[in-house]
Amino acid sequence: MRKTRTALRFAAFAAALALTAGVPVAAQNSVYSGAGLTAQAAIEDGPYTEGSVGDLYYIKYEDHASISGCKAGVSAVEIPDSIEGVPVTYIDDYAFDCSDVTSVSIPAGITSIGNYAFSYCFNLKSVSLPDSIEAIGIKAFENCKSLETVEFPDHLVKVRSHAFMSTPWLEAQQKKNPLVIVNGALIDGTTYAESELVIPSEVTYIASSAFDRNTTITSVVIPASVKSVSDNTFWMCENLESCEIRGAETIESMAFGYCEKLKDLKVSNKLKTIENYGFNECSGNGATITFYGSEAQWNAVEKLDTGDFLKNARVVFDEGGLPEDPDPQTVEGDVDGDGALSAADLVALQKWLLAVPGATLKNNDAADMDKNDIIDIFDLGLLKRALLNK
Repeated sequence: MRKTRTALRFAAFAAALALTAGVPVAAQNSVYSGAGLTAQAAIEDGPYTEGSVGDLYYIKYEDHASISGCKAGVSAVEIPDSIEGVPVTYIDDYAFDCSDVTSVSIPAGITSIGNYAFSYCFNLKSVSLPDSIEAIGIKAFENCKSLETVEFPDHLVKVRSHAFMSTPWLEAQQKKNPLVIVNGALIDGTTYAESELVIPSEVTYIASSAFDRNTTITSVVIPASVKSVSDNTFWMCENLESCEIRGAETIESMAFGYCEKLKDLKVSNKLKTIENYGFNECSGNGATITFYGSEAQWNAVEKLDTGDFLKNARVVFDEGGLPEDPDPQTVEGDVDGDGALSAADLVALQKWLLAVPGATLKNNDAADMDKNDIIDIFDLGLLKRALLNK
């Protein structure tokens, strides 16, 4: 049977997200009626047909298909790379949530995993993401209590709010480094426990809600490499007083929602848009916005946020420009450039020394463990020793 599927209205989806995030009822009514969050919804416009293949249910469009669920009791899931002659390109919202899945094979061609797609799959132990993956939705693997291994491809993957919340994998990463960074994506910083935060310049993307409810942070510097401050990034960071945004073009909805102590905001002339509710429940009383550009450039910024912060804050202009990002700190032995020393660095260095095709070192300085300007087997031994002593 051929049907036409219509996209969910964003307001309804955002309201549901508000409820799951624990937003106060008053805030739900005032904030989410038209908020411009960039949550990814798998539902799309256009004619489609529904069907099943093996234990899986699918939705087929004209030029692609998605996986929408599985039959009860299924444990091992193998997603096909194509259905009825069209490629399978994504996994729908809620496709496997609360299921008995213990393992899943995700083929090349899958570009995104939907919101809550595997949430509460208590028995799912590992996930290997294909090279084609580009995005992972809100709470996609939330409360997967057995999920210890997540293998990412060697490129940036845009991870949405709390995609791996309450999983052993995330907890293990947080113990290594409270700034969980994978291939330039800062996935989580909720456990960061210092008052001052300078986000490393290797970061090009910060996940939505990455620091939400972190009450330790009082100041933050966002490097020029980050082009957008995602929705809810610093939501309810109640003690955040100052923020320096070096190069972002967009401040998304609720990025600084409920940061009631925010008094010092510095932004570059790269800024183009401040979305609705970007500074929701920030009074702006006594606050200063330093804009590193001209008044004309500031006036050209699209200010969809009409709240108190932008109305009440004093705006000063400095056409001298923000100082350059400081050189990133090198973690000794961090040859894969993810900000932490791990077994993955040992494997990467070993492959490079063996000239395995495709093997690269992202950080040569970190690989030169004995600092003699030569990377060799002796550095591999020193890296191994550093891991054992960690």
